[in-house]
Amino acid sequence: MYTDFTAANRWTRKKVHCLYQALIVAIATRHADAVDIKFLVDGRPVWVALPHPAWVEYQKHTGKVITDSLAKEIAGHFLKTALESGEGLGREMYSLTVEETLRHLEGVVAEADVAAAATP
Repeated sequence: MYTDFTAANRWTRKKVHCLYQALIVAIATRHADAVDIKFLVDGRPVWVALPHPAWVEYQKHTGKVITDSLAKEIAGHFLKTALESGEGLGREMYSLTVEETLRHLEGVVAEADVAAAATP
């Protein structure tokens, strides 16, 4: 869903092309307890940092793990939401809280459930 997508910039209504590029454990690059997920937004690099404690909280509450592909979907969901709400303009790095990460995870799961229900 969020490997290659477009979002409408809230203020200009211009379509913005977003393309997933990389997932990097941030402790190796910037000594942060997070996973950094890179997208190209109209060719410009934009990073979404998801905190590692979100993995622990999610597993504690559901018994499931956040996989790399699910992390990419969470970051993409956040990025699309930020762009379409007008909050995602001009920044190169976004750092989510545990709560924000889990909220966007719920959004990804809800979208997947709707897509699955629509498939005959």
